[in-house]
Parts: sequence; C-alpha cells; structure tokens
Amino acid sequence: MTSSASRRSVLAAAGAGAVSAAPAAAAGSSAPTAPDRAGPLVDNAFWTSYTDWRSGGHQGTRVVSGGRPALVIGAPVGRTDYSDPHTGRTTTWEYATWTSPVHRSTVPATEVIASWNATTPAGTWLQIELRGRYSDGTDTPWYVMGRWTAGDGADDIRRTSVDGQSDGRSTVWTDTFSVDAPAGGLRLDSYRLRLTLHRTPGSRLTPAVHRVGAMASDIPDRFTVPVSVPGLARELTVPRYSQNIHSGQYPEYDNGGEAWCSPTSSQMIVEYWGRRPSAGDLAWVNPEYADPQVCHAARFTYDHQYQGCGNWPFNAAYAATYRDMSAAVTRLGSLTEVETLIRAGIPVITSQSFLKEELTGAGYGTSGHLMTVIGFTADGDVIANDPASPDNPAVRRIYRRAEWETIWLRTKRYNASGNVASGTGGVCYVYWPAAPSTAQRRALRAVGLL
Repeated sequence: MTSSASRRSVLAAAGAGAVSAAPAAAAGSSAPTAPDRAGPLVDNAFWTSYTDWRSGGHQGTRVVSGGRPALVIGAPVGRTDYSDPHTGRTTTWEYATWTSPVHRSTVPATEVIASWNATTPAGTWLQIELRGRYSDGTDTPWYVMGRWTAGDGADDIRRTSVDGQSDGRSTVWTDTFSVDAPAGGLRLDSYRLRLTLHRTPGSRLTPAVHRVGAMASDIPDRFTVPVSVPGLARELTVPRYSQNIHSGQYPEYDNGGEAWCSPTSSQMIVEYWGRRPSAGDLAWVNPEYADPQVCHAARFTYDHQYQGCGNWPFNAAYAATYRDMSAAVTRLGSLTEVETLIRAGIPVITSQSFLKEELTGAGYGTSGHLMTVIGFTADGDVIANDPASPDNPAVRRIYRRAEWETIWLRTKRYNASGNVASGTGGVCYVYWPAAPSTAQRRALRAVGLL
C-alpha cells in the first residue's frame, strides 16, 4: 500500500493548485484496478446513546440523559499541567476520563480515523486517544488523535493534532492512525477510545460529548475502480460558496481562502441544514469581506500543528458545534452509497486528488481537494458544489461519474511528475440532524453511521 506519509500528503495542498499532465507512459492502461476481496472494507463504530456512555469505564465522568445524551465531567479525578506548544503557556486543568469498551472491528484495519461531536464552553477542552490491539496480540500505545476545543479565546488551548507518534509499527499522521507496513500482513484487530475532559480548576463548566467513534478500514491498493451503475436522479438545494473569493484573506489560517476547500465545503452543508453563525460570531471578520461565515469556518477548523484547515475530524467537530447537528468522518465504497444518502436528502463532502485532465470540466489539478456532492443527473453524473470556483454562481458543476468515482476511491495515482502518489480511498464527511427523519435514519444506517 502507498505509505501513510504520502497518504496524508493528500491534505498538504488542501486547495486546488494547478498541476501539469503526467507523462503518457505513467497514465497508461496497465495500472491495476482494485483486486477482488471478500467481505467489508470499512467498519464504523460510534458511542452516542445513554446505554453506550454507561457501558464505558468512568473516572470522574457522568452521563446526562435526555433527548441527546452526553458525557460530562462529574467529579474531577485530578489536575494536570498542559504546556500548549502553540501559545507557550503552561496551564493547570481539572480532568476526568471515559474509556470505551473494546471494539473488535469487522475489518482488520490498516487505518483508523476517529471523529467526535461535542460542545466545549470557554475554558474547557477534550483529548481523544486510541489504543489498538494488533493481529499478533500486542498493543499500540495510547495515541492522541486530537486535542480539541471549539473556540480559540484567551481561556482556551489551541486546537491541535500531535506529531511524532509512532511505535515503529504504526504511526499517527495528523488525524489518521496507520499501520506502517501493511504489506507484511499486520493489522489492527480491535481498539478502545479514551476521552479526557478538561476544565479550569474550580469551574462548574464542562465539555459535553454527544458522540465519539472511529472508522477502521483496509482499502486495497488501486489505481482505478469499477464504475457503479447510476440509480438516482436528484439534486439537493445547497448554498454555493467559493473559496477563491477569499484568496489572501486571513493568511494566518492556512495562507488564506485559496486553501479553504474543506471549511468552505463544511459551511455549505452546515447552512444547508439551516444553521449558521450569529452576527456576534462574525463580528471579528472584516465587514468588507463577502461570505464572512466562510472565514469563520476556516478559523474554527484550523489545526495549529498541521497549520491547515483540512484536518478531517476537526471539520466534522466544527459542523457538530451547531445546534442539534451530528457529523462523522468515514469512507464509502461507491457512488451508489452516496446516492443512498442523497436520496434521503443528505449531501456528502468527498476528498479527492487528480490531474487536470482526469476530471473533465474542472479546469485545474490538485493534490488534495474537498467538494460537496449534492446530486446526480439523469445520466448518473455527479452534481457537485466545487469551492475551487471563481465566484459563488460558478460553484455548481457537473462531473463525469466514472472520472469522479476513480479520483475519489483510488488509493494510488500518478502525479504530475509521473511518480506514484496517494489517494484517499473514499474518505468523506457526512453531516446530519441529531434527530434524523425515518428515511435519513435508514440511509445513515445503510452506510454504517447509525
């Protein structure tokens, strides 16, 4: 499989920078398609119900019941000092922890991506960790999958991934746990998640975690994939926002709008569901800037270690800060599964990379870009809101089904130099109401998210 370091490079250019064509020999038809493999490729597991939260191991946490159960701090079990590498401050925090039951994945995995939905009042934050058991019966260390808070005020830590985590057999690349040498057969068979909730000592505030889980997968090496048969003609009415009109704005957040494909896509879907930041939330944005909510999304998805807005779980967590919203990072196996969600009224944000000539009509190439699938034409082609557009009206695009399916689902590709690079293998974000309709619930269950 392509190295995980290069897999994470898909996010390194989270905008839509143009690239040149690959040499003809590299783009030849000899590239292998996906091998046949029996059984599922993706396993999703989430803890979200009152029973789920009660099933874990509590040290100072408690469960709040109600329409949307939550894990909160009950009685802190101690204090800890945290030296924030991005502010230089060392601060003391009270904390409490919850550890999930062991989840045995239906897919012995090469990669795991955690995601969570929580609220964090100013002066609170949470840490998400993963510890897995390998197929040889040994364990990984506890890996930090994120240190997260919704805000970035004076009383908050800076939202961050953690670099340099490896045991010589697996590594965390920004937001993705990955087995280093999967060709040797090593896999992750099971895992636990641990949440540590923090607050200012003496405060009665607490983070409230509504949902936590992970997507485990073992996607085979593939340059191309079979094209799915079209099964739906429908288009959802989703707001259109261009990232490019924000070029150069707020360069402290990943150099400005030209790199904001992920938060721009996230904001489109947040607003599709009828949520948006308040006027007070947007008061910090220069009033001369159009669509200030896109600037807001970039600021509050920004990962201070990665120095970008493309951290996948941070985008999902941002979407879930809005009233009664749920969100997750997963992988889907085909556009047929996307159709399942679109049929139920749920748009999907997909991650892909491609040369200019690999996606007809895009007009650019990119080593990593997020777009929103909002529907399908009668011929089965993809209707997408592409934020890499010159203005908002130009955001709606139609892309060929076969081309889209390949650039999104493949794990290997040829870059502009003719060298083998990585693809995301079907990574996507899905956002939906915390109280979905019957049809939405059925669709979410069909793709493993409920």
